[in-house]
Amino acid sequence: MTFGEQVIEKLKLIPRGRVATYGQIAALAGSSRAALMVGRILRLSSEVEKLPWQRVINSKGRISISNLEYPAELQAVLLQKEGVIVEKRAGSHYVDLAKYLWRI
Repeated sequence: MTFGEQVIEKLKLIPRGRVATYGQIAALAGSSRAALMVGRILRLSSEVEKLPWQRVINSKGRISISNLEYPAELQAVLLQKEGVIVEKRAGSHYVDLAKYLWRI
């Protein structure tokens, strides 16, 4: 199985109401130093795969998406619909990792 296929498999496991970090998914897929690649895979994935992209945030708990099609505000709304509290601080959206991080 390729790294990309493993990333997609791991992304599908993130439960509703939880978040994972890019680095966490990369490590689970077998390459702890490939966090940026996880973001790229998410950007390039098709709607057909129905990945829970909104559940992936950076290691500081910040929504770091920079995709005009799926802006940070949309990601925050989708997470809030799943019961995740998203705080806006200094123009960025944050999730409390101590509370919402997916623990495997």
